[in-house]
Amino acid sequence: MSHPDSAWYDRMYNNRGRVPDYATYFQRWDAASREARAAAGCELDLPYGNAPGEKLDVFPTDTPHAPVLVFIHGGYWRALGKSDHSFIGAAFAREGACVVIPGYTLCPDNTVPGITRQMAQAVDWTWRHIARFGGDPSRITVAGHSAGGQLAAMMLAWQWTARDAALPVGLVRNALSVSGLHDLDPIMRTSFLQPSLRLTPAQVEEASPARVPAPAQGTLYAVDGADESEEYHRLLQLVRERWGASRVPVCESLPGLNHFSVLDALAQPGERLHGLALELLHQ
Repeated sequence: MSHPDSAWYDRMYNNRGRVPDYATYFQRWDAASREARAAAGCELDLPYGNAPGEKLDVFPTDTPHAPVLVFIHGGYWRALGKSDHSFIGAAFAREGACVVIPGYTLCPDNTVPGITRQMAQAVDWTWRHIARFGGDPSRITVAGHSAGGQLAAMMLAWQWTARDAALPVGLVRNALSVSGLHDLDPIMRTSFLQPSLRLTPAQVEEASPARVPAPAQGTLYAVDGADESEEYHRLLQLVRERWGASRVPVCESLPGLNHFSVLDALAQPGERLHGLALELLHQ
């Protein structure tokens, strides 16, 4: 199949262009996140590494041996931050989970594979330290939105024993990719993202979930909003095609949701996406 031009890829992946009121979502998330940090007793800016961006926030729980949710934010690897997503931490802390929200060094000061390695470092930190916050290190689920969906899926496929022989093979039990970017090749072809990301073909192979071997264990739920572009739907199906239906048993486009409202649905009790996240946490 011949590739369309960069303008076509821009239309497919420019979510702000597809959702004219996108700024209202950011405003609401910011307000809810400020409230969450003020009320939830979270611990902020804990270092998981030495770089300035290598800090994370923890929303502890009083539930003993609680399931752990590591939530990775989106922003096309070049925007937003962990503090914009504290509302996700508060939503699942109320459900009895212990929640970790890591930050990372954004592009162009980083690369997508570099961010992926930072997230492996953050998840490694979580496994080693989460028990003191009430979390069970044997029950780690990683979730992410958009670019965070790519990162969450990569954490399920990560070779943990190659990083450190002391780490368990199945360190990440499950993953949830919300509007995840499972193949980076089309991102490399956008004119509005590529100048910041500077993706190379080798990086595409290294950091695309759909291009790495399927994980030997664990479950990935992959979802997006039904109102997202055809490319998001294609990438949704692609990861199931490459990893298999047994590894990706849930692969759904959720009715009435766009690229931003789908994240609201993750935080909202009663929504299917919220329920899917709880299902993974309690498997």
